[in-house]
Amino acid sequence: MKVTAKKNEQVANMVFASIYPHYWKRLEKNGRSKKEFHQVLEWFTGYNEKEIQQLIEDKITFKTFFENAKINPNEHLIKGVVCGYRIEKIDIEFEIYKRCRQMEKLIDELAKGRKIEKILRT
Repeated sequence: MKVTAKKNEQVANMVFASIYPHYWKRLEKNGRSKKEFHQVLEWFTGYNEKEIQQLIEDKITFKTFFENAKINPNEHLIKGVVCGYRIEKIDIEFEIYKRCRQMEKLIDELAKGRKIEKILRT
């Protein structure tokens, strides 16, 4: 599947606080801890738990979330298919969409029981 400018814009305008509970609910249902969840988010974005809570309270969009994030230099190692999109094939012009799918891939791996060391590409 190909990403479009419209799809990128839709994701960019989504509020992080509206999606965060869905991520957490899925992980909790699969026996993962909030500490693990935040460890993965911090590895990928550079945001610590306190900063994530503030971003949720501020109701920031994914655009702002990713523009201010310190994306891990090993993000290029996040590969695979999420929602029908091959992450490594998403054009850089759709960076926000790509970052969102990368984060979802990490959350998927955590939910499926993958070891933290492997998720964090260490």
